[in-house]
Order: sequence, then structure tokens, then C-alpha cells
Amino acid sequence: MPTNYINFNGNVVPEEQEIFSIENRGFRYGDGLFETMLYKDGDIRFLNFHVVRLQQGMELIHLDDANLFDEFFIRSRSEELIRKNNMLGQQVRIRLIVFRMGGGLYSPTTNKPGFVLQVQRIEPNLRDKKVGLIVGLYNEFKKPYSDLSRLKSLNSQIYVLAGIYKKKMAFDDVLILNQEGYLCESLTSNIFVYYEKILYTPALSEGCIEGVMRRVVMDMARAEGIEVVEAQISPEIMKRADEIFCTNAVQGVQWVMGYKQKRYFNKISRILQDKLLSWNYDANEEQN
Repeated sequence: MPTNYINFNGNVVPEEQEIFSIENRGFRYGDGLFETMLYKDGDIRFLNFHVVRLQQGMELIHLDDANLFDEFFIRSRSEELIRKNNMLGQQVRIRLIVFRMGGGLYSPTTNKPGFVLQVQRIEPNLRDKKVGLIVGLYNEFKKPYSDLSRLKSLNSQIYVLAGIYKKKMAFDDVLILNQEGYLCESLTSNIFVYYEKILYTPALSEGCIEGVMRRVVMDMARAEGIEVVEAQISPEIMKRADEIFCTNAVQGVQWVMGYKQKRYFNKISRILQDKLLSWNYDANEEQN
């Protein structure tokens, strides 16, 4: 099999090469952040949004040099790695992990950042587009909310446990509740609920990740004249909703077909899926 390469702190090395010591703070404490991005048609989609979120997250957890992780840095390092792995012309998942360097116990010895950049070819999705997701509700543990909740943190225990439940129950995805029992997000996505001609999504104050695709979908929906409301959402709405769909930067918009015996339509999600194919903020601003 061909060797796959990663970028570790500026050095392109085989992914099987050992790069961490036992003192690594990302490993020991989940002390860091990550961004998952989509490389498509020769560029990273919505890269500016990913950069803003990453830099704001780094500042929030007191990591130095956030400004170094700008569009040029991420784009150039990603393209270098894509070429090295012979993935030009492909759709590629890019994962950038930024962690706090140095040792120390809970109190770190430095706030300097290190990083790992990975690329992975996205295989064609053979799932019939007419078949949506079957989801379950994960309620063994609930996600606490604070200003840290919106970050894509390396501290991902709640998602690991929800993933175990998803696999055990053979669901396509599971929805996670916040500490008050309201809808928060799914295992890998933000969630949207279309009910009585209004598109609802959990507010950031409800503990969900501040998703890049969440932002894009809200903008696209408003451009289509669809009212969008960020709110506190009871899971009871799943029994009455017209549509539910999930959104993330790599998969885009994925419609939910069913929850228990309930089945949903996919009119709005299909509109947004089609719109996403050519959605361009610069072009949209010119039209307006």
C-alpha cells in the first residue's frame, strides 16, 4: 500500500511514524482544538470561516500565535500535503489539530501551539440520495454548556460515548441533548428542524458546536426567504416536525428520513443541498 503522509509541526512525515511523546498535552488532557475542512474543486470551501473559528478558539483557550494559522498557512500546507499524497483533483477531508506544546500538569509550561495536519480522500457516497438518515436519541449522558461548548475541542468524551451507542443500535446518527435535556447537535453535525414553515436550529447558548456549515445553511435559507430561528428546542418536536436534517463542513446537508416510527419530508433539505453546490458568498453579494 502507498505511504500516506501528514504534516507535524511543519515536517512532512509518514503517518505511521511516531510523533508524540507521553507528555503531549493533546493526548494527556485533550488540550487543543481541531478543524475539519473540505477540499473540493481545487480549494478549501469556506476557508475564511474555518480560520475565524480556529483563531477565536485558540484565543479563548489562551493559545499563542493564533494569527499564524491564517488562510495562506492552511491553504499552502494543505495543498502541499494533497500533492504529496497524490490527491490532486479529488475531494479531500482535511483535519487540522492544534494543541498546546510543552509539558506541565494541568498548568502548562508554555502556551505555544503545535499542529498536525492530515488529509484523507473522500470516497464516493454510494448511499442512495433518496434514502435519508435513521437517527436515534442519545441520552445516557448529556452535554454541559458554557462558552467552551461551541469549540471543536480535542476533549470529545461525550461524542465517543454517543458513537458507541450509535454503533450498538445501528443508527446512521444520534442526536445529543444538552444538560437541560434540550436538543444540542448530532454526533458529527449541527441539526436543523423545519416545523410550521420555520427553520429552527439550537442556539449556541444551548451548547452546540459553532459549525461552519451551520452558518452557511442559515445564510442560504435566508436567501431563499426561509425564516430561521435559533432557539431552545425540546426533543418532543421530533414527533411533529416536517423535516430534520444535519449539517457539517464535509458532508454538507444530510436529511433525516426517520426517528422511531416518524418519517420526515426532505423538501427544504433538498433545496439547500442543491443551493450548496454553487453557493458563493462573493457572487451572492454582487447579486444583492
